[in-house]
Amino acid sequence: MKKFYSFLLVLLLSFGVLAGCGQSDSNEKAKKEENPQSEETEKTEFPVTIKDASDKEVVIEKKPERIVSLIPSNTEIAFSLGLGDEVVGVSDYDTYPKEVANKEKIGGMDFNLEKIISLNPDLVLAHGSSAHNSTEGLQQLRDSGIQVIIVNDAKSFEEVYNSIEMVGKATGEVKKAKEIISDMKGKIANIKEKAAEISEDEMKTVYVEVSPAPDMYTTGKNTFMSEMLEIINANNVAGDLDGWVKIDQEAIIKKNPDVIITTYGYYTEDPAGQVLSRDGWKDINAVKNKQVIDVHSEIVTRSGPRLAEGVEELANAIYPDVFK
Repeated sequence: MKKFYSFLLVLLLSFGVLAGCGQSDSNEKAKKEENPQSEETEKTEFPVTIKDASDKEVVIEKKPERIVSLIPSNTEIAFSLGLGDEVVGVSDYDTYPKEVANKEKIGGMDFNLEKIISLNPDLVLAHGSSAHNSTEGLQQLRDSGIQVIIVNDAKSFEEVYNSIEMVGKATGEVKKAKEIISDMKGKIANIKEKAAEISEDEMKTVYVEVSPAPDMYTTGKNTFMSEMLEIINANNVAGDLDGWVKIDQEAIIKKNPDVIITTYGYYTEDPAGQVLSRDGWKDINAVKNKQVIDVHSEIVTRSGPRLAEGVEELANAIYPDVFK
């Protein structure tokens, strides 16, 4: 008898599962009928027209098979979209992901035009930060039959998302671009939720030094790095300045930050030690309390998919008790 009831229970559960599956299929079908933007329609149909950062309308006839990137942030976007095999050339400054070490190098700020053309690319990803210095070279690439897209020089997270969307559309990876942006936004939302626990009295003032003395540069308002500090509920002591700007030592001493973040440890030995021993800085709160931390430059200064990780690293450095 017990066996019979057990069998009956399994049978009923099976019917329930089947009914649930049927209902799920019906719901899925209804959703697709209501929303024609199905997975299939998310695929890019070529040709596509892209309006790039220079306001040029670029028509891409087919999915690019050979891509050259002129700046590391564009390279990181391309690889995150799964286009590592398609990338055939990168700048001398590219370091991530590790696969770029095996890619052909096309130069730095002054790219090697002949080298790029020899790689036979069908798409070159340029950047708004340097395009104005290489107008003639980019035009020569276009005259050679190579499509050139100038990706915007992002000043905010929203503009970073736009960059990822642009490269995604140009390369036929719209769906993947949306997934990357969604993942970034999810990480940022989680950080904001934790940062909300920080009261106004607990908020720290932060000075970010992106290059060392004697020519010290920092990040002011209208930069994604200043936005990072806002996200984690920290005050940027250079928030009254605009963009990436040079700043003098007296101004920092006067502002007296609670935390100093350096971003040049990848090429300068012991950056924190340099700041801590700097003449005239011994009375700055960050120096007195030894709150000088170097963070991974690439993930806080490159306008690409790893910026969300950069926010996490800044949060851990500035508010370790809240975020670690």
